[in-house]
Amino acid sequence: MAMKVREIGGFHIGGHQVSLTGLPARPMVLTQGAAPRVFSADGDFETGQMYAQFVRLEAPAARYPLLMWHGGGMTGATWETKPDGAPGWQSWFLNAGHDVFVSDAVERGRASWSRFPEIYPEEPHFRSKQECWELFRFGPPGSYGTRTPYRGTLFPVDCFDQFAKQIVPRWGGNDAPTQAAYDALVRKVGPAVVMTHSQGGAFGFTAALHAPDTVRAVIGIEPSGAPDPDGLDLTALRGVPHLVVVGDYISGDPMWPEMLGRVNRYLGALREAGCVAEVLDLPAAGMTGNSHFPMMDRNSDAVAGLVQDWMRRQGLIGS
Repeated sequence: MAMKVREIGGFHIGGHQVSLTGLPARPMVLTQGAAPRVFSADGDFETGQMYAQFVRLEAPAARYPLLMWHGGGMTGATWETKPDGAPGWQSWFLNAGHDVFVSDAVERGRASWSRFPEIYPEEPHFRSKQECWELFRFGPPGSYGTRTPYRGTLFPVDCFDQFAKQIVPRWGGNDAPTQAAYDALVRKVGPAVVMTHSQGGAFGFTAALHAPDTVRAVIGIEPSGAPDPDGLDLTALRGVPHLVVVGDYISGDPMWPEMLGRVNRYLGALREAGCVAEVLDLPAAGMTGNSHFPMMDRNSDAVAGLVQDWMRRQGLIGS
């Protein structure tokens, strides 16, 4: 049965004006074949904003909208059509009855980015294809040269080059404005479930700390970090269930055990505070072969189904 859509739209939120002066002017050609014109780099600029696209259903089955937050060097394309051309989680969760908001965080995609070093304090990091291949666990360390994937991987490695087209630059010093924009998004949308990926994980955990009465659940897909729980009062999160989903090929990886260790420490503190904080370890659940991008793997629908079942058990679906 086809979903019935009530509204499709998008908006920018967060940010502030920055005024620049004293920058050099230079000639530029902005239209092919046109004469060069002298432009000044001085002026007023918006910075720190993010972008969110939304699809609202006529009759959602889920009680709250689902906010999808991407990871480092990525955009909202993470959740859309998969590199192999199959529908991604945006479509899956819409069909499952959720209003869905897919965002491009500060400095990414349609959020735009700002001058550096005048506004952003350093140059961006452009993630190489080798870094993607090995950090995202498509293949073991040192395997990029031969494109040798992990045995049994479910990531469509034949579409890796297509995947790499969506990588965008990222800056290392923009955590504060990014968190502020995500917090503004939560305030604008109202009660919602936050689903994050990778770098987005820490932003989602923190958004719940900042708005425990508005964030109704946090679902971290392979989060790469989490707040330091020392000194935090987590009791306000007793009504905010947390789920973390992790894939395969983590043991022996040079980075992921340490990153997930920080996440597990935070989840442990949540449990000690009386909160629901669960881990869906896909290999332990009998689902092997998942990469850092379960939403792009060949079994992504099955993983989404497990997440949907968890939300149902938490009372987040249905009236």
